[in-house]
Amino acid sequence: MTHLFTPLQQRGITFRNRIGVSPMCQYSSIDGIANDWHITHLVSRAIGGAGLVFTEAAAIEPEGRISPSDLGIWSDRHIENLAKINQLIHQAGAIAGVQLAHAGRKASCAVPWEGGKPIDETQGGWRPVFAPSAIAFNHPDSPLPEALDLTGIKRIKQAFINGAKRAIEAGFQVIELHAAHGYLLHEFLSPLSNQREDEYGGSFENRIRLLVEVATDIRAIVPDRYPIWVRISASDWIENSWDIEQSVALAHKLKELDIDAIDASSGGILLGLGSQIPVGAGYQTAFSDRLRRETGINTAAVGLITSPEQADHIIRSGQADMVLIGREMLRDPYWAARAAKKLGYKEFNYPHQYQRAWF
Repeated sequence: MTHLFTPLQQRGITFRNRIGVSPMCQYSSIDGIANDWHITHLVSRAIGGAGLVFTEAAAIEPEGRISPSDLGIWSDRHIENLAKINQLIHQAGAIAGVQLAHAGRKASCAVPWEGGKPIDETQGGWRPVFAPSAIAFNHPDSPLPEALDLTGIKRIKQAFINGAKRAIEAGFQVIELHAAHGYLLHEFLSPLSNQREDEYGGSFENRIRLLVEVATDIRAIVPDRYPIWVRISASDWIENSWDIEQSVALAHKLKELDIDAIDASSGGILLGLGSQIPVGAGYQTAFSDRLRRETGINTAAVGLITSPEQADHIIRSGQADMVLIGREMLRDPYWAARAAKKLGYKEFNYPHQYQRAWF
């Protein structure tokens, strides 16, 4: 039976297990450049035994950052340090992945430990911020975004292509498109943020058009041996908005485009939904399960997956092909090694330098 430590083959790469480090913003870059913090953060999780290590969201253009301190991939200047990190991740036996992102109308915010509120040019932010439609995010301080015209959409698509090319040059072996959590590609999917009347708005086919075009463009330039993933918010958790039925239809389309996996998260299109989201252990796993069962595409489960037994059950029961661990990895970089020990998996490749701690 497939379990948490069964290797997973996708195209020309093999993940040594079904454990991934979820993309988690570190808000620690200057001009988008990775630094010593990112080496420590990412490489330690690879040494700790994860099969896949994702960077945080890497902005495809400066205006696509959530904060001024976000990681970037909009310039060739970003490649060198990312390449160094990826070399170390690979040496530790893990696969390095990058999440390509544009924050859309949720751009230009302070870092979380400084309040996370929208900031303007006087505070280190920028204007304009961009969105499908001129509809502000519902934070009371959010600016009115500038609706992208067709020239702007063309610029965004090219920025994703350029980001993917730099990612491959830097040594990433998995590319993930960030179409979740209320950021730009998700904003096009959701009728709450997309009220366009052209070919990029209105019907389901029009609202998914930008993501479909970006996915098509990226698949065309990424080497065939490397998988491409898409992170989606499988539900907005709001009536008459983006939902799991539309997500299933989108997953069918993405599979036709040779996308290899759906990273199934949820929410983020509006602030303050509160009790409408039934947050609890593994509360989003049902999304990855349904997407996998109804489309046959590989899925990754995310969201309050904390214990080895829980993660192993998700894989053994066929609810997902991989689990992505977030905050629990922040608490314990060696979560994968600890899970192997707890589950009695004897073939886990503990680093030689650390074996005295495990046996």
